[in-house]
Amino acid sequence: MVNENEVLITSKENATFARLSLDKGYARTLVELAVISIIMIIAARFFRMYRITDFMVFIIFVLSFDLLYGYMGHLSFGHMLYFGSGTYASAIFMNRVSGNPILGILAGILFAALLAIFLGALVMKTHGAAFALINMGFNQIGFFMVVSGLSAITRGDDGMAVFPDPLGSIHLGNERILFYVVLGSLLAVFYFLKRLTQSSFGIMIRSIHENENRVKFLGYNTYRYKIITFVISGAIAGFAGTLTTINYGFISPGFINPFYNVNPIFAILIGGAGNLYGAIIGGLVFKFLSEYIAIYVSTWELVLGIALLIMTFRFRTGIVGSVKTLFGKLLKERMGGGTK
Repeated sequence: MVNENEVLITSKENATFARLSLDKGYARTLVELAVISIIMIIAARFFRMYRITDFMVFIIFVLSFDLLYGYMGHLSFGHMLYFGSGTYASAIFMNRVSGNPILGILAGILFAALLAIFLGALVMKTHGAAFALINMGFNQIGFFMVVSGLSAITRGDDGMAVFPDPLGSIHLGNERILFYVVLGSLLAVFYFLKRLTQSSFGIMIRSIHENENRVKFLGYNTYRYKIITFVISGAIAGFAGTLTTINYGFISPGFINPFYNVNPIFAILIGGAGNLYGAIIGGLVFKFLSEYIAIYVSTWELVLGIALLIMTFRFRTGIVGSVKTLFGKLLKERMGGGTK
């Protein structure tokens, strides 16, 4: 017979172990959030603060793309549609309905999410090249609507200025205040995606990436998981767009231009796909190359292209993946040397 006391002790030990593991996970996440904060604050001391704010907004956009491509394995050439939808929805809301920036941000996120629900129901039935190109087609339609079809509202090629109202004594037009608001937004998005990708939901979308047919065979509704992931990704991209609206105080069709879909793809290739740290590092490196090298090198696109070729052929898993592999080899060699 099974001893009741032994079962009780084992249950308590398992509960204690689970609690300690959870506490350790939270502690690690807090350290990661602190490291991100320190890096951004230090960077803001050496470079122009508004530039670093722009960098952080771009990183949020890259994180949204990494969820779709890096974790679920769906490459889209139309992700700028949701970024641009967030910029325009928030700008139009703040100009025509209410200047409250919080409501403007929520309006941009909601519009991007609703658009992702509607289009996701269609595009998520496709795979591979068809998925990528259909998304690009929708992005092109959105770009045309902004430039021409809805120019009476969007102001077409001229764009529009946006002047958010202050929130009491807090004015987002203040460079320092906006920096910390965007930093807080980046930390919130990172924390949310960290929890999401480490949950059972995250395990499921990674399984879909590896072998969707096997997941279907096990009885799971993969379409539902893909739609949810697509909507979350689109909503976060829209959130990045709303922050861009506030940061620039001006929007134009460039924020929804399909041409710029290559930017998050390049950033992911540099940093490493399917890794939140890779999205952050890749976003920083890409923005540094495109923003600062362009000041000193007229052919900066050539430099960026060479860097991408090196990353693609020499470091296939990106900076983060390559560093992990290197540390793994060093640790293995050290352990192997210690056992001899």
